[in-house]
Amino acid sequence: MKIIIGGALGRMGRELALAAEGAGVEVACGVDVAYAGQAAAFPIVTGYERIPADADVLIDFSRPDALPELLQAALTRRMPVVLCATGYTDVELSSIREAAQTLPVLRSANMSLGVNVLSELVSMAARTLEGFDVEIVEKHHRMKADSPSGTALMLYESVQKEKGPETNPVYGRYGRTQKRTAGEVGIHAVRGGTVTGEHEVGFYGNGEQVILTHRAESRALFAQGALKAAAYLMGKPAGLYSMRDVVRDMLG
Repeated sequence: MKIIIGGALGRMGRELALAAEGAGVEVACGVDVAYAGQAAAFPIVTGYERIPADADVLIDFSRPDALPELLQAALTRRMPVVLCATGYTDVELSSIREAAQTLPVLRSANMSLGVNVLSELVSMAARTLEGFDVEIVEKHHRMKADSPSGTALMLYESVQKEKGPETNPVYGRYGRTQKRTAGEVGIHAVRGGTVTGEHEVGFYGNGEQVILTHRAESRALFAQGALKAAAYLMGKPAGLYSMRDVVRDMLG
């Protein structure tokens, strides 16, 4: 497999390059607007319009504002795309869905296989534990800009799909003076230190609690998941895929 790395000089781009080397995956090219001649084990360009056409998959760990150029380059080259960034706007999400009518596109707020197994378990719990209150807490390092995390929102969507449209998110409870309503799902963010990532979904019933937790201890697991996503996407028809599709495929 031959890949292109978007955001090649960022933390996750470097992790992905290391994971690719360890897995025997060729990096055809990296893309990073910050490139200024730094030494690298593979070619790096500053814009997606300059990527080669012979790669199998483009894996992007850059920023949402790179999306228009990225999708245009992928569409021109008919190249499958794995999108690993978070913080997309509704307009950007719409453009991703439009591109997926022509290309296989996999987008996930979290490339960890473990988190996506957690998402499956959350769906099962939300479907089974009727009348339980649900709270989501996520923790990340002090440098993380977006809040709540894309993964927390993904886990909320897992709950909402099972519990229906009466479900509504509540982001923290500062200043609230009324008691909890039946459809509330609390979503809370913690920022501090060097926490790689932790997500907890709690189901609180009368006399019992079910707490589902995932802790990421290394960024390498996100890079490894991205490579699995890229391998899964090869040969797939046009469409919008997620890491949950990868997990289900692995489970058979």
